[in-house]
Amino acid sequence: MLHKLRKVDARSVLDIYNLLLAAVLFGAPWFFVHASRTADLDLRLSSAAIIILSLAAIIAFSAWEEWINLALGLWLVASPWLLGFAHTRAMHFSIGIGVAIAFLAALELWLRYEAAEREAISSAETQKR
Repeated sequence: MLHKLRKVDARSVLDIYNLLLAAVLFGAPWFFVHASRTADLDLRLSSAAIIILSLAAIIAFSAWEEWINLALGLWLVASPWLLGFAHTRAMHFSIGIGVAIAFLAALELWLRYEAAEREAISSAETQKR
């Protein structure tokens, strides 16, 4: 089982950042934000999902994990208006951390895509020789 775990590299550090941001978001209703029950539930459920996906991505990367993290980050940006807790401190946490999580997920997807493209070009050039 351990031989299947990938080494921690620069790209997996982004998953660790997502994990830390989700942990802050998970604790926000207790420590910083005293908003509605809906806001508390949204922040806790969204952060729990991001924590699970980030841990899964650290253990074994798969692109779908990053796509879901990207969607969850965008959900956190839109949820204050969709769930009715706009203009609260919970909104600021939701939007700020949602933007950061979406950015990190998009960055990791782009880095993986670029690495795959570079590898494909390199192998094509090697085969020509």
